[in-house]
Amino acid sequence: MSRILLSHFLGLVGAVIGGVAGFYAFGWLEGKGFYGLAIPGSFLGLGCGLLAQHRSVPRGIVCAIASLGLSLFTEWHFHPFQADGSFAYMIQHLGDLGPVTLLMTGLATVIAFWVGQDAGFRLLRWGSGPAPSMESKPPSSGETA
Repeated sequence: MSRILLSHFLGLVGAVIGGVAGFYAFGWLEGKGFYGLAIPGSFLGLGCGLLAQHRSVPRGIVCAIASLGLSLFTEWHFHPFQADGSFAYMIQHLGDLGPVTLLMTGLATVIAFWVGQDAGFRLLRWGSGPAPSMESKPPSSGETA
């Protein structure tokens, strides 16, 4: 059980690092005239999936929800509404966001789910038995036993 907790903790660390990196990458690209709202949420899921040590669909769902929140926060931070700059006002008026913003938010959410549920670099050893050796490999068709 402790391996799974460690795996989830590593996934959380990766999600935080990926989310922060994505937020600042979006800001940098925004300064260059590009709009990449799918980046922060996608990086969040990517960081989580890379550091997690086992596959977990519930972790992918959590990454998708966190990606949705991060995408909305990023949009609000860089493009607040003129009428009221509060985050609560933006949440109440999500339908007023442009189609590209909604599309990129949805895309980031799907990507975060997809890559957040997977396991990237396997640092922990999960199997209880010894690693398979070359001697136990069956001979190929051209070799004799």
